[in-house]
Amino acid sequence: MDTTPTATTPSQNQSKSQQAYHWIKHRIASQDFAPGYRLVLGTIAGELDMSVVPVREAIRQLEAEGLVMFERNVGARVSMVDDTAYRFSMQALSLLEGAATALSARALTTNDVRRAREVNELMIEILEHFDPRAFTALNQEFHAILFAKCANPRMLELVQAEWARLGHLRDSTFSFVPGRAAESVREHENMLALIETGAPLAEIEKVSRRHRAATLDAYMIHEHPDQALGLLAF
Repeated sequence: MDTTPTATTPSQNQSKSQQAYHWIKHRIASQDFAPGYRLVLGTIAGELDMSVVPVREAIRQLEAEGLVMFERNVGARVSMVDDTAYRFSMQALSLLEGAATALSARALTTNDVRRAREVNELMIEILEHFDPRAFTALNQEFHAILFAKCANPRMLELVQAEWARLGHLRDSTFSFVPGRAAESVREHENMLALIETGAPLAEIEKVSRRHRAATLDAYMIHEHPDQALGLLAF
């Protein structure tokens, strides 16, 4: 009896490639693999009990469809498929959240500021073993404390609507620009200092607005350098 291993035929290899393709694509569609998520060939191959060759072919196919991008020194990542909505919401949020934070500032108590600072300290701890999703959740909590006491209910409604509109995209921003996270927590402390010292509301509004705009600018410079908006200038 011939025990020589049978070579994998092209059709068998294609079948495994398509299996990997559909498996990865499903997880991108379901947001299990959010934009910015790093696709590690060996890990995926292990999940699917196959070699990395068909996984690599599947990822190349997804790259051709625009669902995956390759980044130097990083590898394959899930693309921000259509970032237009993200860009528009971040532009709106920088203006709305800046105003809401300024309108809330005088009503914030010492306890509110303490809570916000504790959240920021948790964000600093995450920097060492960076988790973009956890960082973003804490980031939203931090800002929610600062604008929560805005007396204008319509302003609050608009800010919350833009946060909701960002949806899963907000979880992925720091995956694309992780260096922005360290800058962000430093800016948070500056915002808290302005609130604690009773700085002019116009200054608080400007710093809050530019803080949000800086995240969008960092993303644009990374992903669309020819379209960077220079939002910090306004």
